[in-house]
Amino acid sequence: MPITPAEPGEVPLTAAGRDLRDVKGQERAKRALEIAAAGRHHLMLVGTPGSGKSMLAARLPGILPPLTATEALETSMIHSLAGLLDEGGISRSRPFREPHHTASMAAIIGGGRQARPGEASLAHNGVLFMDEFPEFNRTVLETLRQPIETGEVMIARANAHVKYPCRFMLVAAANPCKCGYLPDPARACARVPACGEDYLGRISGPLMDRFDLRVDVPPVSYSDLNLPANGDTSAEVAARVAAARALQSTRYAQHDGISANADAAGELLETIGSPDADARDLLLRAAERFCLSARGYHRVMRVARTIADLEGAAEVRRPHMAEAISFRLPDPAARR
Repeated sequence: MPITPAEPGEVPLTAAGRDLRDVKGQERAKRALEIAAAGRHHLMLVGTPGSGKSMLAARLPGILPPLTATEALETSMIHSLAGLLDEGGISRSRPFREPHHTASMAAIIGGGRQARPGEASLAHNGVLFMDEFPEFNRTVLETLRQPIETGEVMIARANAHVKYPCRFMLVAAANPCKCGYLPDPARACARVPACGEDYLGRISGPLMDRFDLRVDVPPVSYSDLNLPANGDTSAEVAARVAAARALQSTRYAQHDGISANADAAGELLETIGSPDADARDLLLRAAERFCLSARGYHRVMRVARTIADLEGAAEVRRPHMAEAISFRLPDPAARR
């Protein structure tokens, strides 16, 4: 008896149960979250305890577009190697990994006797959320610098060299200082402002330079907490993010290994991210004023391109560049 040919089925999406509308206030942080999701940009959130940093990050999966078929296969293969593939098999939901700050090098980067993938690779095509970022081991943090740039991690062992993909979106959250209340004179410790410089100083300059967006998350006022939920829902933000990602998918269709603005570099970045005269003049003046590195200069261009995509604009204009620069100001410890 002939066997009936198999037919492809629809892979179900896991519904996101956390809505961005639940977050009271923090409009600037929500905007940064939307930009980061639209262009797969790395994001740093700095704020006092209880200001909503983790709450914001937890709602990121709800605004990200589902995995494409190729991305779903890549991600599922890595999860299968790590023994994490559920009985349901392939999923179209983007990974959201949140390792504890006590995690070892092998847990984050990968390794062990069988050179298994670490959290960086398990977050491939998704989000790697690192809460209490300065509390991670300094060596572990510095090891992230190369995977962030290349999208790959090499695990070298005596009997094997294994390369895993790890094109993730890094979202880091940190308190402004050890006690957490640097901006509040009534609750800050006696070491202000040195405690903030020491604490965020655990994050090296080269690593901080790799964050496309840096946002201060101030405490939410009690009056805001009593207001009813307002603002856009996760579904509304997700629709804008999906439209921006669709533009990028078309733009990079002929470029292998590039799917989002965060991946564009070199001549390609100059072509797709070239701003108009006013925007370029603003960028040059900001680069001189804030002493941006070449990496920082190009990351501002990528973010500005994403902001223009969210607006549906063909050209990067001055307002897009101004907003991108505003998210690239010197790190919070240096501004206090």
